[in-house]
Amino acid sequence: MVALLRSCRRLIPHLSAAAAASSPSSSWCAPRARRGLRLLPVVLAMAAYSSGGAGAEGTRRLLFRQLFEKESSTYTYLLADVGDPEKPAVLIDPVDRTVDRDINLIKELGLKLVYAMNTHVHADHVTGTGLIKTKVPGVKSVISKASKAKADHFIEHGDKIYFGNLFLEVRATPGHTAGCMTYVTGDGHDQPSPRMAFTGDALIIRACGRTDFQGGSSDELYESIFTLPNDTLLYPAHDYKGFTVSTVEEEVAYNARLTKDKETFKTIMENLNLAYPKMIDVAVPANLVCGIQDPPPSKV
Repeated sequence: MVALLRSCRRLIPHLSAAAAASSPSSSWCAPRARRGLRLLPVVLAMAAYSSGGAGAEGTRRLLFRQLFEKESSTYTYLLADVGDPEKPAVLIDPVDRTVDRDINLIKELGLKLVYAMNTHVHADHVTGTGLIKTKVPGVKSVISKASKAKADHFIEHGDKIYFGNLFLEVRATPGHTAGCMTYVTGDGHDQPSPRMAFTGDALIIRACGRTDFQGGSSDELYESIFTLPNDTLLYPAHDYKGFTVSTVEEEVAYNARLTKDKETFKTIMENLNLAYPKMIDVAVPANLVCGIQDPPPSKV
């Protein structure tokens, strides 16, 4: 897998036009020190990451929480710019079952949720974005245009999503589904360092998403992963073995599927013999409409 990331094109502005005007240029190639993969208990984990040195200003501004939904083994990610007076926040891949938990945490931390975002149309759980919109006024839902789902904002490769002075870059990573996106924290002295990539199901720690449904393609998935710096932190939408984070360097070295040539990779993916997802017939139709069905017409 060779090309997760390329150029930035559009801005999705929020709160501050100055933030968009001062956005840093992209840079993807400088390798840095290797980091170890962390193995932590998986029980509604809320892990905060901090660092110093280059990018320390952005890291101090960033509040980060990793949240877990145990039934579908789904990670939800909360990011906020606490250096902004309004503390704007985004929520990536929320699950309907844990919406109240997430909203309560956001209120407790004094954050203002502005975007509820999905990396793709999930098949193993119902997204919480629609339910969040009914409970938190002003929140906008976000998903890729290629997903053909309903949302307030449709994103494409190269877009930037601002929350305060921080932003996420949008990278198309199709293959698991046609509409898969990876969200990557911004590049620059005022952005968090090391960078963080929220990969959805495109890349799972020591594995990758299946490609046998929802327009999946082993060819596309193989071509859609790496040009980030080696120390970029990788946060998947799922984990089933208790892992919480990896790095680009580790996955290049140790992910058994990614170290193969394309034809071997395709053979592996075509012979996984995975069970039919038990939630797919419920989850996909619901997620195509932002996780909540349109209300029935009122009776006359």
